[in-house]
Amino acid sequence: MKLACLSFTDKGYAIGEQLANLPSTKYLVEHFSNSEVQGGIKNFISESWTKYDGFIFISATGIAVRMISPFIKNKSKDPAIIVVDDTGKFAISLLSGHLGGANKLAEWIAEEIGAIPVITTASDNRGIDSVDVFAQRNNYYIEDMVSAKEITSLMVNGKRIGIYTEDEKIINYDNIEIISDLSNIDLTLDGAIIVTSMYDIGDIKIPYTILRPKNINIGIGCRKGIESDYIIEAIKAALMNKNLSFNSIDSMGTVEVKKFELGIIKAAEYFKCPLKIFTIDEIKQIEDMFQKSQFVKDTIGVYSVSEPCAYLLGGKMITRKSRFDGVTISISKQ
Repeated sequence: MKLACLSFTDKGYAIGEQLANLPSTKYLVEHFSNSEVQGGIKNFISESWTKYDGFIFISATGIAVRMISPFIKNKSKDPAIIVVDDTGKFAISLLSGHLGGANKLAEWIAEEIGAIPVITTASDNRGIDSVDVFAQRNNYYIEDMVSAKEITSLMVNGKRIGIYTEDEKIINYDNIEIISDLSNIDLTLDGAIIVTSMYDIGDIKIPYTILRPKNINIGIGCRKGIESDYIIEAIKAALMNKNLSFNSIDSMGTVEVKKFELGIIKAAEYFKCPLKIFTIDEIKQIEDMFQKSQFVKDTIGVYSVSEPCAYLLGGKMITRKSRFDGVTISISKQ
């Protein structure tokens, strides 16, 4: 994490310098004092809000609140905010405690300077996972932050929560029950956490939140020059045909001949997933497992692209090949 440490007094300056010089492979701390920053700290924050993963204020809490208030948007985007008093007694997690990492950062600072960490998030103080922490730890996409917050609130109040999961990972919460069938949920449950790549989960009659595991891989081949918008829609259509959510895409793969194909590159950027490039030799080793096209062989040197790429990305083949006028899509699921 890249962090900006901001100090306002002589004592605060000493703490800021201490933090900036701590050896750490996880946190890079840059220290700025109010007297040294041209235009002042408030102007610095305005220009730097999106450049840092977090801000450490060596100050009163009120100073931090007033300075950051114009820039706060939502918990999924805001940087971590920590306040340390200038005597070094307390390290307070002020904003973005879970997703932004402020809670862990406050604990790290406290350990390093001998302060007391102050964590006020209800789930942490009860020794349970919040839904967003559970999602972050397992690299799940949170479909809806509002419903995630509602289920966490139910957990904080000790309610019975069910969990349906495709990967068998269970949230840290005592009053949790396993849901084995989404079509037959116990309606006496107070809420549910549903970890699934299924797009349509049916009519759920209790409060629930959906977390998307990253377990879908896309193998792709295309004619030269196909635009990214068309490729994106082709991927969505192929997934929809199998009732799968594109928010569960883990990676995409194609052959080395297509590694500079702009439409494929932009599609991977759209789905926020890595694009794996496979060599001709890698594909040749397994191409006999899949349907062959002599035209493709004559054009690029292998009999097929999307199927072997999906296979090489890992998991069980879900679709062998879907054709979309110049684009072929194959899907595997881990």
